Formats: sequence, structure tokens, C-alpha cells
Amino acid sequence: MKPEERPSTTVTHLARSAILEIAGNIEDAKVAAIEASAATIEQLEEAAAWASGLSGVMSKERQPLSGVVAEIYEILTADEDYRDERE
Repeated sequence: MKPEERPSTTVTHLARSAILEIAGNIEDAKVAAIEASAATIEQLEEAAAWASGLSGVMSKERQPLSGVVAEIYEILTADEDYRDERE
């Protein structure tokens, strides 16, 4: 089988376990919303870092969040203090 004929092995969505590992103990509704966002691990990690207030990430880019990262940030910080959820 030629490489271009092989089925893709790329994961198209984050598993619940990966979301909880990165984002911490968050509500089921937030997990479902992140799953529906089709985010990558990198996008979730960036949004979680912003939501946690990690200044290193925020100062690195000095640009406002956009796209999926902004969407996930909004999900994480929607109704509670995200830092409290991670503890």
C-alpha cells in the first residue's frame, strides 16, 4: 500500500482523559465543549496556560488570543475561577 493510500492515523479530537490531564478537574459541560471545538493538544495547553495566568506564555506572544485557543479560554473561564478548578 502506498503512503498516500494509507488511512490517516491523526487524532481529530482530544480524548476526555487528555483534556482533564491538561485542564484539570473541570465540569463535564466544559469537557464536552472542548471536545466539540476540535482543538489540538497544543491549543488546549496554550488556552489552559492563559486561563491559569501563567505570565510566561502571555508575555511570549504579546498578542490577543484568537481562534480555537480563544474559544477554549472562554470555555475554561466562563463561570468560575479556573485556578480554583485546577486545585
